[in-house]
Amino acid sequence: MASSTQFALTLITLTLFQFLTGSYSTTFTIVNKCSYTVWPGILSSAESPPFSTTGFALQPGESNTLAAPPSWSGRLWGRTLCSQDPTGKFSCITGDCDSSAVECAGKNAIPPATLAEFTLNGNGGLDFFDVSLVDGYNLPMLIEPHGETSGGNCMTTGCSVDLNVACPMELKVMSSNGTGVGVACKSACEAFGDPQYCCSGDFATPATCKPSSYSQFFKSSCPRAYSYAYDDGTSTFTCASADYTITFCPTASTSPIKSGNEKYPIPVSDVSGVSDVRHIRTVNNVLMMMSVVFVLMHLVFYRL
Repeated sequence: MASSTQFALTLITLTLFQFLTGSYSTTFTIVNKCSYTVWPGILSSAESPPFSTTGFALQPGESNTLAAPPSWSGRLWGRTLCSQDPTGKFSCITGDCDSSAVECAGKNAIPPATLAEFTLNGNGGLDFFDVSLVDGYNLPMLIEPHGETSGGNCMTTGCSVDLNVACPMELKVMSSNGTGVGVACKSACEAFGDPQYCCSGDFATPATCKPSSYSQFFKSSCPRAYSYAYDDGTSTFTCASADYTITFCPTASTSPIKSGNEKYPIPVSDVSGVSDVRHIRTVNNVLMMMSVVFVLMHLVFYRL
């Protein structure tokens, strides 16, 4: 009898320890403050379990909160100007993942696309994240950590500037509707395929691959975003046990992309529920843990 009681008490202790140290689930709240629909896409790295979804639509003002798999790594981006043809094939003018569906299902973003990149619970237990323009740019994006924001270089990062207007003509992706406006901005690597811009071949090391005038265009506008492959020093950020809000169009934009009502993108000021996400998640975790402890304590006293 004593051994059974001791076993049950040990089980309670281990369960509480796991709750305090290992049950934390990072949440991503994806917010669309654009005045047009954005279709987020999600790609998990080869060694990471997938999210519950790999693509969905966010109408203006909408948000979606997802629980990240433990130690997840991968990327997230926004697709714009999407439509479905008469055969049911889904495609987007920018950020398309070539899956022919809203769900990207393991497919990557076709450049140019603004990327949010994450490695959760990485070296030293820290989350590593960045916003990358290495594959070009298609819309403004910010990553904002919330909650426990310790762990070194833990701060908001991204690119809130509309680069589609100022994009150099040789990098600009034009709309296909004949209006002649820019809807995305290629990287120099994508535009020219030159190894010195791609950091490949003889330029595949930090010593040989240097910023170009094109990468400086991105960097001067968005100093915290990755502008070329070896831009780590000013572009990678770390947090410990944080949740993250990824926002499309965080500030006013002059982008030529229009919504169905022919209005230009403006930030949507009210996105309900975002500030309560962490509180709700915490309450749910505590209630779940209290239920587990109650059952285990009942077993202990029953055996006594």
